[in-house]
Amino acid sequence: MSTAEVHGHVSPGYEKVRDEFTAAVTAEEGLGAQLSVYAKGRPVVDLWTGPPGVDGDSLFPNYSSAKGAAHLVAALLVQDGVIALDAPVARYWPEFAAEGKERITFRELIAHRAGLIGVDGGFAFDELADDRRIAERLAGQKPFWEPGTAYGYHGFVIGALTGEVVRRVTGKSIQELYSERIRVPYGLDYHLGLPEALEPRFVPVEAMRPTPEQAAELAAHPLDPDSLRGIAFNANSGEAVDRVAFGNSPLVRRLGPASSGGVGNARGLAKMYAATLHRVDGLDPLLRPETVAEFAGVSMEGVDLVDGQSGHFGLGFEVPSRRYGSLGDDAFGHSGATGSTSFADPASGVAYSYLRNRFVFGGGGGSPENRPIIAAVVEAATA
Repeated sequence: MSTAEVHGHVSPGYEKVRDEFTAAVTAEEGLGAQLSVYAKGRPVVDLWTGPPGVDGDSLFPNYSSAKGAAHLVAALLVQDGVIALDAPVARYWPEFAAEGKERITFRELIAHRAGLIGVDGGFAFDELADDRRIAERLAGQKPFWEPGTAYGYHGFVIGALTGEVVRRVTGKSIQELYSERIRVPYGLDYHLGLPEALEPRFVPVEAMRPTPEQAAELAAHPLDPDSLRGIAFNANSGEAVDRVAFGNSPLVRRLGPASSGGVGNARGLAKMYAATLHRVDGLDPLLRPETVAEFAGVSMEGVDLVDGQSGHFGLGFEVPSRRYGSLGDDAFGHSGATGSTSFADPASGVAYSYLRNRFVFGGGGGSPENRPIIAAVVEAATA
């Protein structure tokens, strides 16, 4: 197998990161991938590979990476005292109190503990692209477990739930506040709602290319539409969402649903997470240490009722140290369905984003190649 052509640069001391990235992308012929790393607010890695038309500026669909951007907005509003974590959601959004939900707190909501993973009968495709329509239907939905007693991944809906609280409190959508407070000030190439002028830089996501053994395993374990996982991934609508079609949908790109519709590149996400911890572009860090301490770290131990992982959510953000042992317990970020992952790690001072434009077998939650790349990044940053 020939070595993939890797472009970009690394700072001195980060040569092993380039080696690990090259090894990872060589294993998948024709893969488009990007890696961006900041250390203590300074860019130290900027790499990419792919077929013609893919470069470091390319904009990929990154699905649940949107949840990190959306919940950074939520963290800022809590930090500002605009939203109280332990206030009932219904204080801000009265219609939410229906079906016994009047006591669910904002903390429980953003920690995936509200039991609102979907709706009876599922959503139509165009509803999943529109946070306002998702929120309207969820307001009248009965939870699928007793709120607060367990947690389960609200994959397609958590951004709409958080976003409706944000809209009721501020009068602005979570997408608008992300743009005003984060994207524009830092010039981030990461978008919740892709401007039409940037469409020429969009690179579609590709379907997974499973081996025969992987294809057989997938066929042997079909998704039960009545299971919690099936409801969370909208299989109870009659058919599970075609994730490739969803990520490539012009409607999804335009509306930027805050659970699953982010579009951007690794440079944009890495810079966003760098700005949470350090001075970037002359601006003070977005989050105070006490806010990071509140939102990072495991919110609830136990097994996720939807995806079967253990203790992997803080408040809105995932806890990447549960997958990557080289990271500190207070690291926070979010992965995406293609196997992409992005985060900030206060312990090492690293902000990291690795994005792919192709699904990988078992990739949800970060594809396997992230592990050696992250280990090399932390080793270099702490040397």
